[in-house]
Amino acid sequence: MRSRIDWNHGTLPAIGMAVLIAVSHVGTGETRSVVTPTAGELPVPLIAAHPSAAAAAAQQGPAALDYGVYKERVEPVLLRDRGGYGPGLSACVTCHVQSGTPMRLQPLEEDGSGGVYWTDEQSRRNFDVVSALVAPGEPEESRLLMAPLELSAGGSGFHVGGKFWESRDEADWQAMAAWVSAADPRSASAEAAPEVDFEFFRTCVQRIFQDREQVANRMECAACHGSGVRGFAQDLPEGRDFWNEQESRQNFELLSRFIEPGDPLGSRFLTHPLDSHDGGDNYHSGGRRWHSQDDPEWRMLAAWVNGDTPQCVVEDR
Repeated sequence: MRSRIDWNHGTLPAIGMAVLIAVSHVGTGETRSVVTPTAGELPVPLIAAHPSAAAAAAQQGPAALDYGVYKERVEPVLLRDRGGYGPGLSACVTCHVQSGTPMRLQPLEEDGSGGVYWTDEQSRRNFDVVSALVAPGEPEESRLLMAPLELSAGGSGFHVGGKFWESRDEADWQAMAAWVSAADPRSASAEAAPEVDFEFFRTCVQRIFQDREQVANRMECAACHGSGVRGFAQDLPEGRDFWNEQESRQNFELLSRFIEPGDPLGSRFLTHPLDSHDGGDNYHSGGRRWHSQDDPEWRMLAAWVNGDTPQCVVEDR
């Protein structure tokens, strides 16, 4: 059975000492919300009165992120229409369906009336991707919640898609926070991301920014990325033809916004200029620098993003 997104479903309120779980009634399709205390929040006498329940909970291990709650309460947020197009206005899926970002969602299905949805299999794949951006039990440490949140409300410094939550009190933020908070921090299994080598960036990667040979009839990276939030190849002072140490570190810091250490295909720096037929984004105003992941330069950069220090294949022009 395919899973339809219910656009009119209410949002999950903030939960104090209880966890909201969805209970589906077989044969009726009816869904109701039941508030159930977690094992860790039961009063001590109640735990003592039910030792078998406590033992069973211990055997099951730490509570992980709940797929059912994700599908019912979190996934609709990703489809939410915010009334416009552009940073802070577009629905999450506008940028995150088949795009080179860490939250690379499945393509949407369309029904006969023009509505969009994900199948259950697609939703489970989305769940795995989204869960990787969450710190179980810790909403404030979860990239999923902090990237789109305004800096003044404690959000992260930058999000390519802009900021669309002005406060943690907003219903969608609360829905996601409740889902994350219900999971036990001990259920996390994330591996440490590799370190990306600054020195290789300074001596090799930056040469790409000035190179036009591979992008015939197009401008080099530095022509568009010389300033602003995407200015990872900042304009050089007159009389200089390359960046000094301090400028290189500033470029590196800005480029880090578009790099996902350990995940080349989740790094916009590698997918935006890559041909869409081989895993790249659908559009890049600067054209396509790489037509295949087999391009030696692309493979070099992928190895660098994975934490390696490969041989530089960029000629010193």
